[in-house]
Amino acid sequence: MTLDDIAAEMRKVLQTKSFSGSLKFDCGADGLIVLADGTASTEDRDTDCTLRLSQENLVSLLKGKLNPMMALATGKLKLSGNPTVAMGLAKLLG
Repeated sequence: MTLDDIAAEMRKVLQTKSFSGSLKFDCGADGLIVLADGTASTEDRDTDCTLRLSQENLVSLLKGKLNPMMALATGKLKLSGNPTVAMGLAKLLG
């Protein structure tokens, strides 16, 4: 699954669920996804919160196979910026 595929899936979810603030999934050399303004994009921009993780861990996180708190504790996920925005992600995934 490519980041473009993941962004497309997120756009579908954002049609029915709201997300406030802006969040970036930074997957390093693999690219990034930005959730902002009611959509998902692979174009970089400043965001309220950035989550740094591998593309593989992003897929696991979105499928519910990777617990975000455990990922933070084990270093699989690094958070910078406003953590409250990241907490809003749970509403999208649930």
